[in-house]
Amino acid sequence: MADEIEEEEGGKKGGGLVKIILIVVLVLVLIAGAIFGTLFFTGFFDKADEKAAEEKVAALEAAAAEAADPTKAEPKRVTKDSPELQRFEYHYMEIEREFLANLTNSRKVMQLQLAVMTNFDQRVFDNVTKHEFALRNAVLDLMRQVTEADLAKPNFRRELAANLKAEMNAVLEKYEDFGGIEEVYFTNFVVQ
Repeated sequence: MADEIEEEEGGKKGGGLVKIILIVVLVLVLIAGAIFGTLFFTGFFDKADEKAAEEKVAALEAAAAEAADPTKAEPKRVTKDSPELQRFEYHYMEIEREFLANLTNSRKVMQLQLAVMTNFDQRVFDNVTKHEFALRNAVLDLMRQVTEADLAKPNFRRELAANLKAEMNAVLEKYEDFGGIEEVYFTNFVVQ
C-alpha cells in the first residue's frame, strides 16, 4: 500500500512537469502566431514578395537581352520609389577636361566645361568614359562652327547644349548602339 501511494505521488510529479512543458510550448506557439499574424496583416510579406518578383523579372529580362546579344543590351532606367507615379532617378557626370576651340572667322576662343545627365544605369557613364576621345572630337568640331553672330542669339546656350547632346548621343550610338545622354549642362562657359 505504501508502494502504491509513492507511485501515485511520483506519477503526479511527472504529470505536473508534462503539464508545465505543454503550457510553455502553447504560450510560445501563441506568441509566434501573434507575431506572424501581425506581420501578415500589416503587409510585411507582400512588399518583400513584390520587390523579389520585380527583381526576378528584371533579372530575367536582362539575361534574355544579354543572351540574344551581350554587346547590344540596353542600359535600364533607374527608378525612384514614388507611390503616385513612376519617376526616374537622374545621375550626373562632369567630363574632366575642358573644351577649348576658336570661333569661326574670329580671334576669340570659347572654353567649356561640360556635365552630362542620364536616368539610365552606370553603363552610359562607362560608355562616355570609354569613348571620351571620340566625344571630345565631336564636341570640338561643333564648337569650331560657332560664329560671333551665334553668340549674340538669346537662346544660343540652350541651342548649343541641344546640339551637343545630339552629337554626343550620335557618337555613342555609333560605337555602343545606345546613347542615353538626356541633357548636357555647362559647368563653365567662357568666351574671350
